[in-house]
Amino acid sequence: MLEALALLCFAYLLGSISSAILLSRIMGFKDPRSEGSKNPGATNVLRIAGKKAAFFTLVGDCLKGLLPVLIARILEVDLLVVALTGFAAFTGHCFPVFFRFRGGKGVATAIAATVGFDWVAGVILIATWLLFAKVFKISSLAAIVSFSLLPLAIFWRTQDLWIASVFVILSAILIWRHKSNIQRLIRGTES
Repeated sequence: MLEALALLCFAYLLGSISSAILLSRIMGFKDPRSEGSKNPGATNVLRIAGKKAAFFTLVGDCLKGLLPVLIARILEVDLLVVALTGFAAFTGHCFPVFFRFRGGKGVATAIAATVGFDWVAGVILIATWLLFAKVFKISSLAAIVSFSLLPLAIFWRTQDLWIASVFVILSAILIWRHKSNIQRLIRGTES
């Protein structure tokens, strides 16, 4: 029990470290929460600071989703705890304690946590995202569709409703955090 609690706290705190905000400060760019889409994530950093800053932001966001899940795997904790560890990292990214709970949408962190949890489900998630991004050329739509399907892939792989429920909640939060994108998609103004 203590091991699980320590894992969840570690994952949340690691997730709370905002790659976008820290890299923007280090590289001398404006806070991504006040520029562009005002989202501290790799896509907005790409808009306001360029490819190099966006690449390092993406790597940072992925690592903070992947590392805690891999540590949980190495410790051989219950699979539900592994799923909750990934969820905690994702939650930290979206609601970071170090940045007044103003975080990103969590796409990269959630994808990396999924890959760490189950690489097959992770590949399905990435393939779905890439397909929709390629066809429609809208990143937010790709994220919304791929995460809508993620709980099904997780249930198919685990046959466990509790674990699938963790990914239902993760996906629901991620989609909810895209509400402004959804409104623009409906209006036909999403870039």
